[in-house]
Amino acid sequence: MSGTQRPLVVIPDPILRQASKPVERIDDDVRKLADDMLATMYEAPGIGLAAIQIAEPLRLITIDLAKDDDEPAPHIFINPTIVAHGDEPNVYEEGCLSIPDYFAQVQRPATVTVEYLDLAGEKQTIEADGLMATCLQHEIDHLEGVLFIDHISRLKREMVIKKFKKLAKERGGTRLL
Repeated sequence: MSGTQRPLVVIPDPILRQASKPVERIDDDVRKLADDMLATMYEAPGIGLAAIQIAEPLRLITIDLAKDDDEPAPHIFINPTIVAHGDEPNVYEEGCLSIPDYFAQVQRPATVTVEYLDLAGEKQTIEADGLMATCLQHEIDHLEGVLFIDHISRLKREMVIKKFKKLAKERGGTRLL
């Protein structure tokens, strides 16, 4: 892994509510950002990361669903867009590196079709189900400034935000390393 671990942005940092801009050119800076995102995601540890979570408002996400004892299997999605989703719902307990140690049941479509660019700039399509479908939807939400807590009840969401505002105040900021 050649990337550098970067500080994670946590709620209530307002950058997490920003919509990310499309990647215009896939160059060495974008490849370095992807490497840094993977290094940060693995170190956290997590299974998905959006660039906005390390304060880079670009439409870039990384995902690796490999189990601990398996070889890493990183996926990099540039400018991903959900072009179709199934009608069947699926519920997973989701967590987020930007909302540490909080988990909630979230219902999303069980299947999605996502178009994206790979690191070579080639257009790709993935039809995903199960955890990959959930992870793609979760990370693509980040690109729109949407967090998984936006999919739970208002009362639970407000409690989580209140807790993290208090923590940020005590800590003196919303960036973690």
